[in-house]
Amino acid sequence: MAVRPFIPYADRRLHTPAAAVEAVTDEIRAIWDDMIDTMEAMPGVGLAAPQIGVMLRLAVVDASDQRGQAVRMANPEVLHASVKMRSHEEASPNLPGVSAVIERPRAVTVRFLNAAGEVEERDFVGLWATSVQHQIDHLDGRVYVDRLSPLKRRMLVAKAAKLARR
Repeated sequence: MAVRPFIPYADRRLHTPAAAVEAVTDEIRAIWDDMIDTMEAMPGVGLAAPQIGVMLRLAVVDASDQRGQAVRMANPEVLHASVKMRSHEEASPNLPGVSAVIERPRAVTVRFLNAAGEVEERDFVGLWATSVQHQIDHLDGRVYVDRLSPLKRRMLVAKAAKLARR
């Protein structure tokens, strides 16, 4: 298990959809373990494999009060989303130093392959739902700033670049 480095926002991989996982193997489980270590080191409540340069549809989410409750997901897809929305300040280690309020459905039902390689459907609410949707965006080649207006996105990306030069 290891903490892996994040790829920068400008890297094409962050803007490219990730490949589906064919089966949950020991190699996939090892990537999840590294992802959890990396997420905990941020600290954060979720991480998608493309953020560390692994172009597979893998995500981990842990929005629990007591850490250690990470949900490991392969090929997650939203089946149902609530009509009620929730606003939350989102950020990404791939674009450090900036954040923005993003509005997403308050609750989602997600289908994914779990750590045992079985298809699972689970309901996520609140911060859990926000994080799951944020990670699925990464798997689809989107970063949270892609949900902003072009002007706001350019301003945040420029601010992050300026902070990185310091």
